[in-house]
Amino acid sequence: SEAIQISCNCKAEIVSVDEREAGIRAILNLGHSFGHAIETTMGYGNWLHGEAVAAGLVMAADLSERHRWIDQSVKQRTIALLEKSSLPVNSPTDMTFDQYVNAMAIDKKNVDGTIKLVLLKNLGEAFVTTDYDPKLLEQTINNS
Repeated sequence: SEAIQISCNCKAEIVSVDEREAGIRAILNLGHSFGHAIETTMGYGNWLHGEAVAAGLVMAADLSERHRWIDQSVKQRTIALLEKSSLPVNSPTDMTFDQYVNAMAIDKKNVDGTIKLVLLKNLGEAFVTTDYDPKLLEQTINNS
């Protein structure tokens, strides 16, 4: 779809500016912490990387909305774009909170044992943080 092509062009531009992932390139990991947890727990191949990251994008948007950093419309637009591309928008129902956290804890980008996430301030405005409410993270993962 057009949104995927635009995303690929944006990614190429960001990578050309930050080849070693020392700064702005980290925002390309939006959805990846959740997505990698899905891939690891569900088994590589059961969920394709793009499918897992798509579900992770929705989870990142959900957590951002729970923090009131974004409006619900941003999350809904994310879901609509992913659905238009026939990508999953729901995370696996048989994964537990502990499975997510354990898988996310081994990410090399974490800081002092704290899970580092890429979340949203607005549509197109991602940021890297360890400053999120663990209870809201649990609600996002448990979809409650």
